Amino acid sequence: MTAMADKVKVRIFSTNTITSVTVSFDLGQYNVYANDSVLLESTLGEGASLTLKPSGGKVSIASDGYNYGIFEKIRFQATDTACILCINPSNVKQRTYEGNLIVTATKQNSLLLINEVEFETYIAGVVQSEIYGDLTDIFRVQAIISRTWALKNINKHQKDGYNFCDHVHCQAYHNRCVRPDIMLGTMQSSGVTIVDNEGHLIETPFHSNSGGQTANSEDVWRNALPYLRSVEDTFSFRMRQSDWTKVLSKDQWLGYFAKKHKINTEDAAVRDSLLSFTQVRRKARIMGVPLTRIRTDFQLKSTFFSVVYDTVSGKVTLRGHGYGHGVGLSQEGTIRMAQLGIAYDSIIRHYYSGARLNSNPDSPKNYVENYIQQIEKIIEDDKQRTTQVKSKKDDWLGRLFRVRDREEREEIYDESKQDNETDWQFKFGDADTTATIKQAVPLER
Repeated sequence: MTAMADKVKVRIFSTNTITSVTVSFDLGQYNVYANDSVLLESTLGEGASLTLKPSGGKVSIASDGYNYGIFEKIRFQATDTACILCINPSNVKQRTYEGNLIVTATKQNSLLLINEVEFETYIAGVVQSEIYGDLTDIFRVQAIISRTWALKNINKHQKDGYNFCDHVHCQAYHNRCVRPDIMLGTMQSSGVTIVDNEGHLIETPFHSNSGGQTANSEDVWRNALPYLRSVEDTFSFRMRQSDWTKVLSKDQWLGYFAKKHKINTEDAAVRDSLLSFTQVRRKARIMGVPLTRIRTDFQLKSTFFSVVYDTVSGKVTLRGHGYGHGVGLSQEGTIRMAQLGIAYDSIIRHYYSGARLNSNPDSPKNYVENYIQQIEKIIEDDKQRTTQVKSKKDDWLGRLFRVRDREEREEIYDESKQDNETDWQFKFGDADTTATIKQAVPLER
């Protein structure tokens, strides 16, 4: 089975305290609503900006020295699909987002910013924030696992009034997608999710680099899941996050086990075990202590490490592999597999044992295929004019949405008539899987 979503609400700048934000308009026009009543009507286009601040649990809104008032809620409503907002907090680097923006104040007298956006547009933004690379299949894989996670956890922040936050508590979402190749990979996987043998959406945790072997889910969290089994992963070797070291004193290392875990480090056999601990294959514990606990306490990149003790210097070196919890998909392993020409579906099956790819039957195949063709054309066009400076009016996404808008209205698109506006945190048990369930069909293989 697979689930469907239309628009989602994402809290942006969720880890920051926002005491002032300037909202400007990069593309398209917006209406502004205050307490659900119209404040400003579609006069806000490129170049206009408004400043919002918390004020006694409400939001003040002003522009060029003129204060429009103080309200419970401010909503920026896009007038069409090709609308882009630039959001510039006073203390954080600015970002741009598509769709709508809802602004309220918290009890701590800061601003809460929620981006209401089309689901697949959100997924493309997640892919851009979560993985690097230059091959479409890399983005295709990330889109599928991010879509699956999002649909399974669609109500994770329901009690807070939104679906997701933009940090690793959910998935990173730190800007709108600005790369057509990432949007291409997302659209090529439109409607595709990962399910188990019973057709249920699976958990799809991922991490930066496995270090050469992924971890069993029960070695990191509580649940043992059949599709989250430890697998050999040589594809993660010799990548950015493949290896790491951390140097400690002997007293730091042994003292940690003695004081925090009440282990008798005066015993020679115990001491030797702690100073010569090795992992050729992943282990879950050392002297009964969970490696996940050690990773947290020493702020290590992974639990996949061995101990090297230098008797001369008295230093203990932790020689580690990988970055992240190690369960599920290795992103750098994915990048390497794609570089070797391994197909996206084989990559997914490598990391999620026995899982199946399903395509939602409600995804409009002809529409998606045409959408993909338009993105490919834009990518090729851009390759031919690499030296040309493009303005915001020539934004690829704006061009693409104008194509789609006309197709949705069943008009024939005439390009000559187009408008001038041109780590890795994861917890089981948090998911609310009450999203609408619809029958899925296997992809052709």
